[in-house]
Amino acid sequence: MLIKIAIVIILLIIVGSLFSGLYFLAKDKSGSERTVKALTVRIAISITLFTLLLVGYYFGIVGHPH
Repeated sequence: MLIKIAIVIILLIIVGSLFSGLYFLAKDKSGSERTVKALTVRIAISITLFTLLLVGYYFGIVGHPH
């Protein structure tokens, strides 16, 4: 159950980073790199989550109960 909660929290962080990138894209007209940084953080968190899910599946932490 704890792993499911952690996955949901990480997904919410990813969505929050996505919306912060959208906000910076719409409101920041000065040519700042904040949009790029927000989307880079989102990609890094997504890749980390995917990797952790693969490792968890390999070790039997995540997946179908036997």
